[in-house]
Amino acid sequence: MAETITAEDPLTGEEIEIPADVEVGEIVDSPATGAELEVVSIDPVTLEEAPELEEDWGE
Repeated sequence: MAETITAEDPLTGEEIEIPADVEVGEIVDSPATGAELEVVSIDPVTLEEAPELEEDWGE
């Protein structure tokens, strides 16, 4: 079984389990809300709501 660590869900304040081998910039899903969360720091692990991707339209 893969190792996990806990981090605080910025939307709900709950502790959630994420894979221990996450990297900065990786996207994980919030189990409570289904929202995409971005790993912004590893030590300590900090999550923020992932920005919505905007279409480039070639500009």
